[in-house]
Amino acid sequence: MSDRLTPDAVMLFAAGFGTRMGALTADRPKPLVPVAGKPLLDHALALTTQIPTRVVNAHYHADQIVDHLRGTDIHVSVEQDRILDTGGGLKQARPYLGEGPVFTLNTDAVWAGPNPLEALRAAWQPDRMDALLLCVPLDRAVGRKGGGDFTLQDDQLIWGGDMVYTGAQIIKTELLDGITDDAFSLHVLWKQAEQSGRFCGLPYSGTWCDVGHPEGITLAEDMLAAQR
Repeated sequence: MSDRLTPDAVMLFAAGFGTRMGALTADRPKPLVPVAGKPLLDHALALTTQIPTRVVNAHYHADQIVDHLRGTDIHVSVEQDRILDTGGGLKQARPYLGEGPVFTLNTDAVWAGPNPLEALRAAWQPDRMDALLLCVPLDRAVGRKGGGDFTLQDDQLIWGGDMVYTGAQIIKTELLDGITDDAFSLHVLWKQAEQSGRFCGLPYSGTWCDVGHPEGITLAEDMLAAQR
């Protein structure tokens, strides 16, 4: 187990096929789709500038992600043969992230409000949490299709409800210990945390936009324009 109690590394998930984007991802990965003049990936990276270690995974059109980040201090964890899903992607990137808790961040969302990672850092209590997920109420989840993911009871997460997982969290990499599968979802780690009573959530005070589908681009641009 690591002596590191607070995260100083972030994993940004950028390996998906982006099928909901249709023609927009026919020849490029979803994280490079532009929103308000810059790629989705750069919107996410702008939230991470104060984090010393940054890792981005890539699979679909991985060469474009590698080229986009060339010359930076960001490591690209390329998933060569097959996509590893979120948990498997985190497992492969673990040597670059180090031990202890890390941030993870999806790259297909845009935020209006406080830096989500700093909000998580301020609320993180490693003595009683194995995972802390940032969630937003449905009425502030712009572009969300479908219902919520969780209910918050105090700071404990219960599956089902009107709180939407934003794709930002702090999670302990020790939860990966003993997992022999290469490809698996973060849900496997969340279930471990839940069984230990250490699966926690934090409500986000700002607004969040899902840009996993084409309509989300205009919605995100309108949201960003409204906060100027």
